Amino acid sequence: MSIEKTSPNAAKPRVAIVFGGRSSEHGISVVTAGSVLRAIDRSKYEVLPIGITHEGRWALVGDEPSRMAITDGRVPDVDAVAEPSEGQVVLPGNPTSREAVWSEPGAVPKVLGDVDVVLPLLHGPWGEDGTIQGLLELSGVPYVGSGVLASAAGMDKEFTKRILESHGIGVGHYTVVRPREWESEAGRAAARERIAALGLPVFVKPCRAGSSMGISKVKDLADLDAAMDEARSHDPKVIVERGVEGREIECGVLDFEDGPRASLPAEVLVGGDYEFYDFEAKYIDSSEVQIPARLTEAETAEIRRQAVLAFDALGCEGLARVDFFLLPDGSWIVNEINTMPGFTPISAYPKMWEATGLPYPELVDRLLTAALNRSTGLR
Repeated sequence: MSIEKTSPNAAKPRVAIVFGGRSSEHGISVVTAGSVLRAIDRSKYEVLPIGITHEGRWALVGDEPSRMAITDGRVPDVDAVAEPSEGQVVLPGNPTSREAVWSEPGAVPKVLGDVDVVLPLLHGPWGEDGTIQGLLELSGVPYVGSGVLASAAGMDKEFTKRILESHGIGVGHYTVVRPREWESEAGRAAARERIAALGLPVFVKPCRAGSSMGISKVKDLADLDAAMDEARSHDPKVIVERGVEGREIECGVLDFEDGPRASLPAEVLVGGDYEFYDFEAKYIDSSEVQIPARLTEAETAEIRRQAVLAFDALGCEGLARVDFFLLPDGSWIVNEINTMPGFTPISAYPKMWEATGLPYPELVDRLLTAALNRSTGLR
């Protein structure tokens, strides 16, 4: 896509689809963007694909979703699909203007035209965590999804749990290991004691990451340090959760004109040699997601009710996926909330809504329409 071909059609809202980013979930974000580019209604919207490189440069990307797919077990990369230039896209710093600009070293900046709405398909830190939401609020550009606070709280598993607990929503037993603590011998000893008190097995997770990256199941405390190192390679703040014997059930939430509604739920069925739903099981191998989940009518009604409660407790907007465990005694606990769930061809969120009666293209259209009708700033 040449820069000269980016002038907008005034008859259609212009959607900047932003993806990639600096987090370890970069590749999955690119896959998500490819899926959305294939699904978006081109008779209603003009698209401006913008990829953020691993280094943080906002690059123009061709509208070629076929290049944004997992191939031979390898996830795609913005650098591989971006325009061959060192230039970058710059959003307005002035909320009275929505003009995006292309800037190259030693060249006169070129106006790309107005951006009417941003679809930030970023997963993980530097995108899903309130950072890009804050940038878009400052720029005065409408965007899809939750605002700054809900995005930040949803990204940080500790604060997700704290907020849900304060609303009487069940969560599992956990402890948090902060960077300073693990970096001293006394701190490590104290952390190990708290972790041992949880009982084994435990799951050691980056506190602010997604796509099941950096997670280890620890059955022996001798393996704890290696699991901590793996989690800390993604985030210096680590959350350790007691293992739960229960069924893993997911539920999508979507804003409608009369408020948020929940989809039919899905059940994660981890197959093969995988002990839990890690990155390989989720995106590379063949773990199954059963939609709708095999639940009683009462169980289905309860998870849908609790999903909306969790959505509202965090102050989410637009969309979210709420992940639960159904325990043997029939009670529910929330595992985590994802404020920008994956939209890949195998992702549970769009598949749950399709099973509920809202196909993928209509789901994308509803999200964009809602964002266009929503103001930025305090609301």
